[in-house]
Amino acid sequence: MIATEKKSEITKQFQVHSRDTGSADVQIALLTARINDLTKHLEGHVKDHSSRRGLLKLVGQRRRLLDYLSHADANHYQELIKKLKLRK
Repeated sequence: MIATEKKSEITKQFQVHSRDTGSADVQIALLTARINDLTKHLEGHVKDHSSRRGLLKLVGQRRRLLDYLSHADANHYQELIKKLKLRK
């Protein structure tokens, strides 16, 4: 899980307006942070299959949000990909 301070920091960095907590940008950034944490966990705990399943669900959810954003606003999608250092 992400610490509250880290979560609020990510939200502030990627929010579209001052009260934004649920836009696609914020959701993708939070999912990316959770995915990175789980990936580090799974490097040390190879046989933790339930966490691996959770990781795959998070990756799928992030993929769907990224697909939505790419169709809705391609330029904004490219900026977000660069900012989060994701492939594509």
